[in-house]
Amino acid sequence: MMNSANATPASAAATDAKPSNFLRQIIEKDLEQGTYAQRRWAGTPGDAAHHAAGPLDPAKIRTRFPPEPNGYLHVGHAKSICLNFGLARDYGGVCHMRFDDTNPEKEDTEYVNSILDAVQWLGFGWEANGQNHLFQASDYFDFMYRAAEYLIEAGHAYVDEQTPDEMRANRGDFGKPGVDSPFRTRTPAENLARFREMRDGVHPDGSMVLRAKIDMASPNINMRDPAIYRIRRATHHNTGDKWCIYPMYTFAHPIEDALEQITHSICTLEFEDQRPFYDWLMDRLCETTKRPDGQVVGGLLAAPAPKQYEFARLNLTYVITSKRKLAALVNEGKVNGWDDPRMPTIVGLRRRGYTPAALQAFAERIGVTKSDSWIDYSTLEGCLREDLELKAHRGMAVLNPVKLVLTNWDEVFAAQGGAAYLDPCTLPALPHPVEGAENPVRHFSIGKEVWIEREDFEEVPPKGYKRLFPGNKVRLKGGHVIECTGCTKDANGTITEVLATVVPDTKSGTPGADSVKVKAAITWVGVADGVSAEVRMYDRLFVDAQPDAGGKDFLESLNPNSLKVVTAIVEPSLANAQPDQKFQFERHGYFVADRVDHAAGKPVFNLAVGLKDSWGR
Repeated sequence: MMNSANATPASAAATDAKPSNFLRQIIEKDLEQGTYAQRRWAGTPGDAAHHAAGPLDPAKIRTRFPPEPNGYLHVGHAKSICLNFGLARDYGGVCHMRFDDTNPEKEDTEYVNSILDAVQWLGFGWEANGQNHLFQASDYFDFMYRAAEYLIEAGHAYVDEQTPDEMRANRGDFGKPGVDSPFRTRTPAENLARFREMRDGVHPDGSMVLRAKIDMASPNINMRDPAIYRIRRATHHNTGDKWCIYPMYTFAHPIEDALEQITHSICTLEFEDQRPFYDWLMDRLCETTKRPDGQVVGGLLAAPAPKQYEFARLNLTYVITSKRKLAALVNEGKVNGWDDPRMPTIVGLRRRGYTPAALQAFAERIGVTKSDSWIDYSTLEGCLREDLELKAHRGMAVLNPVKLVLTNWDEVFAAQGGAAYLDPCTLPALPHPVEGAENPVRHFSIGKEVWIEREDFEEVPPKGYKRLFPGNKVRLKGGHVIECTGCTKDANGTITEVLATVVPDTKSGTPGADSVKVKAAITWVGVADGVSAEVRMYDRLFVDAQPDAGGKDFLESLNPNSLKVVTAIVEPSLANAQPDQKFQFERHGYFVADRVDHAAGKPVFNLAVGLKDSWGR
């Protein structure tokens, strides 16, 4: 299992190389002040007594990536993964991989497996200091129940039997304080008995909840006695039917952090209003009190408690990240599954041709702030271009082919076999050779007939046109200079062949290559060794930069041209591509051999990104 994110020790060089942000400043201040220096770690999550028996924590900080396994991760999650694992890496810490699986009705092992795969593909892992830090919240259900009983006994929680509508009405609003529940004054003993009945399945779903007893007049509505447990008969993918009550997310999440000794609990801004409850719960479960009989109780969780910090979530133009809306695209057949290359899911981006390095660079480039803003999609595309520019092998592909016939080929190459002769050609696979390294070379052949792009010929050229037209000379890239003599057409006037002659002794790489000056070189593929390939020309899924903003129907913004499939002709080197291998089709853009459908004898390529930002014009 990969462990790149958790194994690198902190160093000045590591942190100095990264642009600062408010989270880095918080962490650096905590490290300087030794806020968590005396924290202990027993090797596994646990309560205060469990960790007190362990050694000082070898991790300087602990962060966590805690997705709910109820769907496929998207580009926003990629930012969170890079942030949490990256901060742990840069400051000598550990990032936990934790499944927040407290909602049994929506979760599935399919999503668990896809999430683990996505995190590892991005280059991160959860093993560090010889320990595996892969956890799931459902393993803490026993402690969460114990914590709930403690809150009841301490007078901090009660069972409420109001209907959902009554609770909603009595909660008040921003201009009106809430009204106490008629069940709020029950004794701890009464509440404990009722809560145990909830646990034992005595009462039907939705008939009662356990609520924290805080302040029904709080200006923060989230502090008006929030629900912390509900009755829900549902089979859980991990615990089965053991429980018929489940903790609410806002109750479970702080406890999960504390049991795992997380130091910096980083989440998005929508949880900012929940932070007071996070702190309230941590205070209640960390503090100790003395009973009248002198017995000290409490101290369930180790201090110092984790702290929550919020950052702005990713808002990316031309993209939606709502799981519900993404599911609608899949279920209504607007896309071909969760891994459709037009989807912003990590599996979709991967199939589109995005690389871990590009997504990590994107996360670094957009930074971390406390204010919401929109990031233009071109920023993401630019990161992929930068990554592939030096890595992707080049190759020629003709996406809209028309045949070019070299009418004097037999004569020029009569001595080598005339019409049957194939002249071998080579070009570097990478345009930036590395000194001292073996730089790869592409091999292909030119013969009497080659394929060219239909747009590379004009009978009547527009002003400034430099490619093929009668009387003009161009170079076939890596091959010979040719002079266009005309074309042939069918009965409908469609051009069926372009005609040209070879200019002798002008082949690239030979002494006569520069004897004839031309203003253009065009890409081509030989008819003899070219290979037919399916090429999927993907574009942005939406034409509206903010397709679901302001209550708009996002389906009305779907781009009808987001996918065009063409049959192309590619050079032999591309025919040997392996699934997921990236290339630059010269002049067209960066492409990837489809990781699902590409196969030997049936090549399939996806457009990852164009050479330039066509949407910016």
